[in-house]
Amino acid sequence: MRFLIDLIIAVAVAVAVGVGSAWYAVSKGHLFGGVTVGAWTAWPQDGSLDADPYALARLARTGEIPLGAGEGLAFTATADSQGAPLDGRCIYAVAGETPAARLWTLTAVDAAGQLMANIAQRQGITSRDVVRSVDGDFTVSVAATVQPGNWLSIAAVPRFDLVLRLYDTPLATGAQLATLTMPAVSKVSCP
Repeated sequence: MRFLIDLIIAVAVAVAVGVGSAWYAVSKGHLFGGVTVGAWTAWPQDGSLDADPYALARLARTGEIPLGAGEGLAFTATADSQGAPLDGRCIYAVAGETPAARLWTLTAVDAAGQLMANIAQRQGITSRDVVRSVDGDFTVSVAATVQPGNWLSIAAVPRFDLVLRLYDTPLATGAQLATLTMPAVSKVSCP
């Protein structure tokens, strides 16, 4: 009788750990293969045949379609360059330069990963829209209130993420990811 009780407890624990770890793996984001540069993180294998099984399960659950290995690479910033989570009630400056790419886009997404509704009714800014300084660098203000210059409008929500997608870039092949220079994400002010 004692053996049967121990067996039932062991099976229950194994099922709980197995189901719990599988749920965590497919619902809490990326687990393996991330490349972090400053505030930005990319998962270069997600759009390739080499994607890990957890990434494939997460993509199937969310319906997200990552950029293919030859199309480009997406970087996500969930925090500023100092490590503080991004807060939609604050004003941020995304400044510097991006790696070589034919085109890039900068968008803001809410906690569910959806594009944010905002007062400007504009979901992102692109490399073709941005006004640059003489040296080629740029600064994009990210705020819920109107800002001068390059402005990415967001909603005044407690949490959001920035997504920088680089299209037709040599980085899509995995080259030189460790030596990248990415734009800084700096908090300008916060009420």
